[in-house]
Amino acid sequence: MIRQRRFSIGSAGDRIALVQWGQSKPPALLLHGTGFCADVWDEFAHDLASEYTVYAVDRRGHGDSHKPAAGHYHFADYAEDLRRVIETLDLRDIYGIGHSAGATDLLLSAKLLPERFARLFVMEPTAMDPRAAREAALSEWGNNAVYGVLRRQAEFDSHDAAFARFRAAPAFADWTEASLRTFIQRGFTPVDNGRIRLLCMPETESAILRPIIEAMEQIYQGDARGNPFLWLSEIDLPVRVTTSEKSWPIYKEMASRAVSLIQGASTLKFDGCGHCVVQEAPTLVLEAVREFDGRARG
Repeated sequence: MIRQRRFSIGSAGDRIALVQWGQSKPPALLLHGTGFCADVWDEFAHDLASEYTVYAVDRRGHGDSHKPAAGHYHFADYAEDLRRVIETLDLRDIYGIGHSAGATDLLLSAKLLPERFARLFVMEPTAMDPRAAREAALSEWGNNAVYGVLRRQAEFDSHDAAFARFRAAPAFADWTEASLRTFIQRGFTPVDNGRIRLLCMPETESAILRPIIEAMEQIYQGDARGNPFLWLSEIDLPVRVTTSEKSWPIYKEMASRAVSLIQGASTLKFDGCGHCVVQEAPTLVLEAVREFDGRARG
């Protein structure tokens, strides 16, 4: 049986929580998308751990990691968090595997620590093309995306009630039962009245979403550190960028932007799947990850 452990680095104010599957093998580093937690990788990670020591990160604002105030969810903030994880754990020869905004964390971290990565497998990364940046405010759609999440139900009477509500939502309809139940179990925390509450609260998710939506609309400007999407053109290692057939067009467009910036990036499309392909078809993704690795299975 694959051994799993939970641990964190840092103090309460900057804590980054992780889940580890397996040990004593080369590292694979997994980064989830917005609103989720490290455990959504569980089905996939258990199998990958036969070949790698697998680490999945609770990105800032999510899971058991720290949740700073709005304004501290820039793309460079996440990249710096990941650099801290890699240096603290002294990870080398990393196979980075990421989804959505978590995929972006890996791409930017590969610029910060290029010598630590072996390859990157990124599924529909959040990306803008800084060569075509626009000066504009968020569109009506963008504002609705950022502020609409504030209306999301954050508390439920039980895990079963939460599962039923999420299963009825189109975004989760195709998740495997195991993946969704794991997210409901680990993405919520008990509260005093016996109910459960999201660990990534709507107020936090709204703050996380603002730079993401700005990147989607090509208006993200970065902060005092500049616009980190310029870094993508400096990545010099094998990168595979994937899309999913049933994803929204904007996810495919952002993946195309990333490919146009990353020299030598290869591409792959998952047929019949949506944006959360790992939680819909973990075996399919595992096969693709192994193929891109190219090493003989042991």
